[in-house]
Amino acid sequence: MAGLERISPRILPTRTAVPGRLRHAPSETLSRHRHREAFAAVVLAGGYVEAGDTGRHRVQAGDVVLHRAFESHLDRFDRPGAEVLVLPLADDWAGPVLGAVADPDLLARLAERDAGEAEAALGEALRPGRTTALDWPDLLALHLREDARASLSAWADGMGLRLGSVSRGFRQVYGVSPQAFRLVQRAHQALDAILRTDAPLSGVALACGFADQAHMSRAVAALADAPPARLRRQARMRAAA
Repeated sequence: MAGLERISPRILPTRTAVPGRLRHAPSETLSRHRHREAFAAVVLAGGYVEAGDTGRHRVQAGDVVLHRAFESHLDRFDRPGAEVLVLPLADDWAGPVLGAVADPDLLARLAERDAGEAEAALGEALRPGRTTALDWPDLLALHLREDARASLSAWADGMGLRLGSVSRGFRQVYGVSPQAFRLVQRAHQALDAILRTDAPLSGVALACGFADQAHMSRAVAALADAPPARLRRQARMRAAA
């Protein structure tokens, strides 16, 4: 069955999304990394390209990139650099990936006084946006997000590309192989099912395209720092509190 090969999950470096203003140097590059927290990155000045679990986004002042917990990405900043306002989001954030606000400086001023007030204002001011594919690696990323069981060789054949060229080109843009990207999409899908449903873990593994429950457990633990049973137990305890 397509996509059921056993791939070892890769544990990425973790960066903490500290709320507040963050300045990035001209032409700075941040290699692919993971954030445990859900957060919004509001661009105050400058611009950059982010390529990660939700695709590749080119953003500038007024744009907002919204991240679920345990997402990973890399960032390539423009020649002038960028200033970004980081705002926390709820751990179970499931809203848009990309958006824009008319007055990002207002959010920055509110955040200096009260991060919670700034987060609430962001929710009111955010206009959801859409990402436009910049090249074929982005089309592949979208394809894998929509179908985490998809065959890479079939996609490459359909595009008239060699599979080896697809793997190299995708890694250059996203910092991971398409096989690893696909595995992370499955892990996110499994994590959502683990936290939001009571489905048996073996059934979640099968539904999300894993070879078996053990394979799913390794992928989810690499993504979220804990095995599925513990994550589900913790989620139930929080809901009951």
